[in-house]
Formats: sequence, structure tokens, C-alpha cells
Amino acid sequence: MTASKPLEGRVALVTGAARGQGRAHALRLADDGADIIATDICGPVSDSVTYPSATSAELAETVRGVEASGRKILAREVDVRDLAAQQQTVAEGIERFGRLDVLVVNAGVLSWGRLFEMSEEQWDTVIEVNLSGAWKTVRAAVPAMIEAGNGGSIIMVSSVAGLKATPGNGHYSAAKHGMVGIANALALEVGEFGIRVNSIHPYSIDTPMIERDAMTEIFTKHPNYLHSFAPMPLQPPGRLAGDMADTGFMTPEDVADVVAWLAGDGSKYISGSQLAIDRGVLKY
Repeated sequence: MTASKPLEGRVALVTGAARGQGRAHALRLADDGADIIATDICGPVSDSVTYPSATSAELAETVRGVEASGRKILAREVDVRDLAAQQQTVAEGIERFGRLDVLVVNAGVLSWGRLFEMSEEQWDTVIEVNLSGAWKTVRAAVPAMIEAGNGGSIIMVSSVAGLKATPGNGHYSAAKHGMVGIANALALEVGEFGIRVNSIHPYSIDTPMIERDAMTEIFTKHPNYLHSFAPMPLQPPGRLAGDMADTGFMTPEDVADVVAWLAGDGSKYISGSQLAIDRGVLKY
């Protein structure tokens, strides 16, 4: 391990790694020296998820990016709802790399609708992927981390919706709140093994999950919901309003900076914490 490669010699598993935040996390951790185990479903999740799914070609692009940094990668097309498939991938990763140090529980989906109007499929899909899938990822990976005996860091990618009410996607909010419960309980359970667990809570990240048309539709029907989705008051140093392609969104790479910090030794005393990556929105 060197100052420029703080994760050199370590191995990180990232779910939902074909694009968006997952790809950004995988590439950043590889830049910091980690070898990568990358998974993504690379196909349709449910008819209730209306934005395009990740593809095999996108996962292959993640592979090329990691390899371009000089690191090794094991990539598998895996549905996080499939515990056996996740366990098999972890076993392959341990066989290839010999250890597992960092777990980024990132895979997730989103749809829009009011809780008392959405379909059962909408509810089940978001809960099964975002919450049960998160637990299945933990269930598959943590025993291997403990057995490796190197300690480690687990980062649960929740959302600001896991810390506050977000009308119009209450099922998503319920799942993301549930990830906080997993993170906090798991932090206590695995602390004795030198493993830290934290949840991060991004807000308004520019990924395919952001469906502008769907958001516009629900806010047009229910304009009072807009008060729960405040604009971000703080611009990062060196950026002016408008520097983000006039979207108002942060980038996946912005979040990956925090993930990389939590993965490394600079955060070695941080566990059981919820870190908002929201430029102050929660203070409204």
C-alpha cells in the first residue's frame, strides 16, 4: 500500500457495477489500488421499472475501465435477489483474489407512485431489490470477509430518501430506511472482526435512475410534493451554478470520492454512521 494507492492489495465487491454510481465506485476503488469483483443484473428487473436496464455491454465497459487502471476484475451478471448466485460469485472472487476487504452494496431500482395507488409488483420489486437484495449481498459476502481475517469496510449505498420522507416513492424510501437498519445492526455484529459498516445518503445524482418525465408527471399532479425535494443550496468549490450541465445534479464520481474514503484507512474509526452526500439539503 502506498499513499497514492491506499487500497493496494485489497479486494472490493461492488453490486450494480455496470453503470452509474456502481461503475464510478468500481473505477475509483481500482484507481486507489483495489482489485474488483463487479456484479450487475444486465437485463430487465421488472415491467414496473420503466427506465432502461443496465446491459452486458455496459458491464464490459466497467471491466475495461478497471483493467485500464492496471487492476484485475472478476465481473458476473448476477441478480442481487439471487442469494445462491451471489454466494457463488463471492466464492469465485475468493478463489481468484484470496481475500475480500471492501463491500459496496449499491444495486438498486426506483419507480414512482403513491403508496396507496401503486401495484403490488411495484412495491415488491423495489423492496426485493433494494432491501432484500442488500441483505442477500451482506449474507453472501460477510462470512468471506470474516474468514479472510483482514477486517474491512462495508458501504451501504442508501439515499437521502433513507433519512427523510419522500412522497411519490415511499416504497423506495422504505427500502432505503431499511438499509440504515441493516448498516447499524451489522456494524455492531461485525465490529469484533475489525469490519466497519456505514451507510451513505446521496441526493440527486445524475444516473439513468433519474427519470425526468416520470418525476415531472408526479410533481405536476401533486405540486405540494416538490417541497420534499429541495434544491441543493451549496455549490462545491470551483463550481458555479450551471457548471453541472444545468441539471442541478451531482455526478456518480462525486459519491465515489466518499466511498473511496470509507473504504480506506482514513476512516478507520468511522462505523455505524450515516453520511449525507447532499450539499446541505437535509438542513432545510
